[in-house]
Amino acid sequence: MRYSIWALAVAAGLSACAEPAANDPYVWQTLNGAPTQVIAHRGANGELPEHTIEAYTLAIEQGAEIIEPDLVLTSDGIFVVRHDRWLSDSTDIADHPEFADRRRVVGDRDDWWVDDFTFEEIRTLRARQVREGRPTEFDGLYMIPTFEEVLDLAAAHDVATEPEVKSPAAFIATGLDPLPELVRILRLRGLDTADAPIAIQCFEPDFLARLNEEIDAPLLMLVFQMQELEPGLDPLIPTVALDDMVAFADGVGPYKALLVDTNGEDTGFIARAHALGLSVHPWTFRDDQPVADGADIETELRRIYALGADAVFTDFPATAVRVRDAMIAEGASGH
Repeated sequence: MRYSIWALAVAAGLSACAEPAANDPYVWQTLNGAPTQVIAHRGANGELPEHTIEAYTLAIEQGAEIIEPDLVLTSDGIFVVRHDRWLSDSTDIADHPEFADRRRVVGDRDDWWVDDFTFEEIRTLRARQVREGRPTEFDGLYMIPTFEEVLDLAAAHDVATEPEVKSPAAFIATGLDPLPELVRILRLRGLDTADAPIAIQCFEPDFLARLNEEIDAPLLMLVFQMQELEPGLDPLIPTVALDDMVAFADGVGPYKALLVDTNGEDTGFIARAHALGLSVHPWTFRDDQPVADGADIETELRRIYALGADAVFTDFPATAVRVRDAMIAEGASGH
């Protein structure tokens, strides 16, 4: 599998403090036997507005080995980094009277939409904190970066990236197919190979299957619980079956409830994925979000690390790094 090769390459770049000691008796259950990697989900967005160069930089300083940009397209075909097509919650667009007449209804949402704006127009916006209860004093300070700016940052700091292509079918419906521009950027930078420090994620299997025909870079199939689409189904059924995604993906990014049930017990998901050669990157671990069985964030992370998650998505990279490094130190000392 291509993803296993990528995981090995990134593991080699872990800092000395994140490497198991030569006599470490703790056996990590990851595919490559290395400690679980930390993915900065939208950057260190527990502290700074998400998807900004500043949030990614802070995450890297905190020890994250991978940063995650979400990719959306402007009307002139430029990848900018936002979690959603709509702009009202993550930017200050409502404070721009020149864009008041651009607001429109799509589906059941009345908002401003990124694909109605040129890159130059998006560049006039500033990022805002999205989740309640998190710091807001940095709202309005930071620009919306491009995908290529995030790649430049990653290269400068020798970290990997896991970009997620957001809602490709919706963009295709508007005449903006993300695939050609994504492939162009990856090829231009030599990131289309099996050993590139990148993995492309998406929730849409058709898009990943198309992308699989174009590049050799690792692909990650994102899944959540099927019961979210069809209430009443078993909560442990993913939206795409592991056996099906093997045809085009190298790893799986499951919602964390697929890995551990409400009693905190292992569902066997990671072991089944690993048996198929799929790397497992669960989402999302947050210091300020309650855990289903009442566990605190340290207990939750230790549980997932022990099960062999190859990487974890977190809004608080410093916490995930601290807990992982504590497990490494405990293993090295024989505790």
